[in-house]
Amino acid sequence: MLAFTFPGQGSQRPGMGRAWIDHPSWEVVEEASAVAGRDLASLLLDADATELTLTANAQLATFVLSLVVLDAVERLGLVPGAVAGHSLGEYTALVASGSLAFEEGVQLVMERGDAMHHCADERPGTMAAVMGADDDAVEAACERVEGEVWIANFNAPGQVVIAGTPDAVAEAGRIAKELGARKIVPFPVAGAFHTDLMAPARPRLRKALAGTTFLDPEVPVVANVDARAHQEAGQWPGLLSAQLCSPVRWRQVVSTLARLGVTCLAELGPGGVLTGLARRIEPEVRAISVAVPEDLDVLVDAAAGNESWHAYAASHQGERLYTSERVVVSPGPGEFIPEPLAGVVGPADLARTPSGQAMIGVGDLIGRVGSAEVRSPFAGELVAFLAHPSERVVEGQPVAWLRVSPDERS
Repeated sequence: MLAFTFPGQGSQRPGMGRAWIDHPSWEVVEEASAVAGRDLASLLLDADATELTLTANAQLATFVLSLVVLDAVERLGLVPGAVAGHSLGEYTALVASGSLAFEEGVQLVMERGDAMHHCADERPGTMAAVMGADDDAVEAACERVEGEVWIANFNAPGQVVIAGTPDAVAEAGRIAKELGARKIVPFPVAGAFHTDLMAPARPRLRKALAGTTFLDPEVPVVANVDARAHQEAGQWPGLLSAQLCSPVRWRQVVSTLARLGVTCLAELGPGGVLTGLARRIEPEVRAISVAVPEDLDVLVDAAAGNESWHAYAASHQGERLYTSERVVVSPGPGEFIPEPLAGVVGPADLARTPSGQAMIGVGDLIGRVGSAEVRSPFAGELVAFLAHPSERVVEGQPVAWLRVSPDERS
């Protein structure tokens, strides 16, 4: 089984979007810019390291470029069996799973980044990686410090990230070396993310989460807070709120994915940090980084050799599933907005729809993808929408499933 993982803040670098300018998926940047009300292409192409280090910029840039890569992979027809993201990457994973609409994802990431940025200004902090020590030793080092310092990330065996006030982090690093740590690597950040120092940002994030619509994910999403797979929409506001001040249990997340049956992890987005961590956490699981268009070929080659990886069932030549079944596919890339047909607005409503309530005729409008109309080439009963409202779809992706009338079955 294939899983997608998505990087968090710290993976950004100047010019990281340049490789994608000529790829069709670059249109995601234009769509995100319209939502954000700012030129994100400039952020991905022209911003220097100082500008990209700012929390709000780093998070938005990483999130958007990861969605560009996701769009490119989806155009290949590859779909995951599970997803996860590191810190900020959890928001990307929720978009990838269909739980969070693209537009709302952009808005949430902007609100989260601004809230964390202002929090760091009010309560300055820093972070550092402790290399070569086990979790218990690092935890003991933090507990021996009088100041405010905690474990922020359980990244991999022998790599734990600590965060807190600058003096407390420095002291915890010194004690960790006494307890056997090989090296302390400071991070160039101004905030103690995933610790109690981020608590002032939580009310603002909670308010944004309360105004966001979450849907049940189409595939399991393994959460940072508890390293468990979640598939219920109602759980995510609480999980994302808790994530702000809780450690990222990435080592446990990757192990959970392996227990779910994942045999390959594809990291989609800038950098390749998660790929390296995965190889240390679960050496038997193949880890691939997709950061530039050339990496897509590597992913395709891997998919071709693994029967558990699969493509979408329908293409332009594959709308007829069975004698009486048809799928309607998207005419192009963009957000799918279904028509409100007899109360059927998405997969969550189908169980409450009596059979035959929504009848479709040839040429009937069933939705829109961007500015393009999606009209049915078949007549029959609408069984299900296969894409959630506001889900970003690619050309040829199935968006609706029909059971056709007898005269359409030939």
